[in-house]
Amino acid sequence: MPQPFIRHTVVFTLKHSAGSPAETTFLRDGERILTAIPSVHRFECLRQISPKNSYRFGFSMEFRDQAAYDAYSVHPAHTSFVETRWIPEVSQFLEIDYVPNGG
Repeated sequence: MPQPFIRHTVVFTLKHSAGSPAETTFLRDGERILTAIPSVHRFECLRQISPKNSYRFGFSMEFRDQAAYDAYSVHPAHTSFVETRWIPEVSQFLEIDYVPNGG
């Protein structure tokens, strides 16, 4: 039986001012860089609107299986993005990975 897909999500807040060119550039670059990784599918860049938490944005993407997710995690484009953009520009984040419940 094939392994179910994995939906990788991360909600985050940037250090940049809301609506700033730096904020726009980070979101645009994140989408461009991460969607170029072959194992990434159904990427979405989302704006968080609930007043129940302080996160402002979300990235969501799917992987066909654990091997595809693992390939993404170590892909040079991903690791470079984390080191050069994510760590310096993100003030807080929360990652959540899902698989279908199946029941």
